[in-house]
Amino acid sequence: MTGTVYKDSIIRCQSNTMDVTVMVLLFFALLSPLINSSAVDTIRENQTIRDGETITSSGGEFELGFFSPGRSRYRYLGIWYKKISSGTVVWVANRNAPIMNNLSMVRVDDKGITLQTVNGIIWSSNTSVSMKNPVAQILDSGNLVLRDDDHGIDNFIWQSFDYPGDIMLPGMKFGLDLVTGLDRYFTSWKSIDDPSTGNFTNRIDPNGFPQSFVLKGSVKWHRFGPWNGRQFSGTPNGNLNGIYTEAFVINEKEIYYKFDLIEASSAVIRFILTSSGWTELLVWNYENQSWKQFAAVRVSGCDRYRLCGAYGVCNINGSPRCECLREFVPKFPEKWTSNWSGGCVREKKIDCRSDATFMKYSGVKLPDTRHSWYDMKTNLAECRRLCLQNCSCTAYANADIRRGGSGCILWFDHLIDMMGYTEDGQDIYVKMPASELVEGQRSKAKRPNFIFLIPLVLVLVALALTFLYISRKRRQKEKGNLELGSELVALNKIESEDWELPLVDFKNIEIATDNFSQHNKLGEGGFGPVYKGILKNGQEIAVKRLSKNSRQGADEFINEVSVIGKLQHRNLVALVGCCAEKDERILIYEYMANKSLDSFIFGLEEL
Repeated sequence: MTGTVYKDSIIRCQSNTMDVTVMVLLFFALLSPLINSSAVDTIRENQTIRDGETITSSGGEFELGFFSPGRSRYRYLGIWYKKISSGTVVWVANRNAPIMNNLSMVRVDDKGITLQTVNGIIWSSNTSVSMKNPVAQILDSGNLVLRDDDHGIDNFIWQSFDYPGDIMLPGMKFGLDLVTGLDRYFTSWKSIDDPSTGNFTNRIDPNGFPQSFVLKGSVKWHRFGPWNGRQFSGTPNGNLNGIYTEAFVINEKEIYYKFDLIEASSAVIRFILTSSGWTELLVWNYENQSWKQFAAVRVSGCDRYRLCGAYGVCNINGSPRCECLREFVPKFPEKWTSNWSGGCVREKKIDCRSDATFMKYSGVKLPDTRHSWYDMKTNLAECRRLCLQNCSCTAYANADIRRGGSGCILWFDHLIDMMGYTEDGQDIYVKMPASELVEGQRSKAKRPNFIFLIPLVLVLVALALTFLYISRKRRQKEKGNLELGSELVALNKIESEDWELPLVDFKNIEIATDNFSQHNKLGEGGFGPVYKGILKNGQEIAVKRLSKNSRQGADEFINEVSVIGKLQHRNLVALVGCCAEKDERILIYEYMANKSLDSFIFGLEEL
């Protein structure tokens, strides 16, 4: 709720034209003076703004007034961007009480802000504090605030940031005030033409270790997971380019998430909960004058809450999608291939006093923490001891992954809604029967003895095949050495020419590219992948590592080095070196930071 909506006062006026005119005249005859044009960002006591009039924040960033969304004929009081993306609405006062005509006004008095029509008050800020000198002001943050001018400019009695709609702006708090009971959460629009409360809600759940949920109606739809010190556990992308800072605050007074721009004017960004239940981070592109999607969580597959049931892990690349944790089996095996909601159960009950240990799982989204206990001062070793001593404890993990990990979370119920990641996941330690793990290790140790039961003839065949394989590899290596030698001779000849192309040691290339890490991979062509690297002298390079399966042979490699190395032109990428060590064929180019040509031709630029 953005305030109090008076639904009972919304009626259809069915009088004739003369009666309506008389009513309107009587209504506006009672109005106080209009807003002073010199006070463009404020509405003071007994001042009003009518439909068609607006106030603008002091820096011109946001505007407050009446609007009709999309193709709707209804009128709403709202706030939208003024300088950029004019018409992009960030807040609506009367979202569930539309106005059917343009005969309305906003007024400020000692009780707060009210929205009035010919039928009476349909929305108000609903403040219980009486003010001597009330002022409503629109700030450059997009926040509409109400204050008593006698008590300072930062003493807000009411603010729109406490009653958000579908948009989260920098500086907003998303969460709970435990003292007043205020719950700041987001609700989607029904559609682009209808800002009334939609099907989806995003809110902080304070039970156990606090976490963020998206609900579809009253049903949990998606879980972002708990905050791990860097991001929500269920959001693997995170804030990769660092254009904003994030904080998650938990204390005896408040639980909330907040983000702020690194520099106030560096970018224009907003989070939105769409009418489809997607959460998107949008960034304004000044060059194209449009919003660009920077990140998004679109709920499908593994993103659906508890898709794999208890003790099941969802893997987006797996087939089947869900699998049980070790020492667990499907509860309903006959349904497991198509319906995983039943989850998994233990194969063997744990004697927690004498037969318990823990299995570590890495790279996962932590399970639902509503039935958990946490302490930010307890280390991981103590966390393990506490879980081992409590028979109801099913798992433990660090609460904060920064600086090697700190804090403790203990789970006291089934582990639900886990997901496997290749990166950005966390470690969790799940309680297991120690005897089962030991037996598994023993059975593995006995398996090699089975080899002695193999008939002797099979052993001899295996040895013969091994000898043939080694002989073949030796011949291939000798042939490769001859080719490599000829390449080195040719490259040394090239290096001695007047354009001085240097040979670079393979070890230096490994260091420059962080051992050809995926993080540094720029792309891949027909002849092999290309990596970004930084040499010891600080020079940025692009390293083309020719695939061993490439169609490009020794002659083609020598020819490319010779031809490209001699070409010097300001519109060509310069070849700065090469390498032919360890059966490798590597070309080193000057790194160009302005992306590929197709991004300029087809407008495929990335944010």
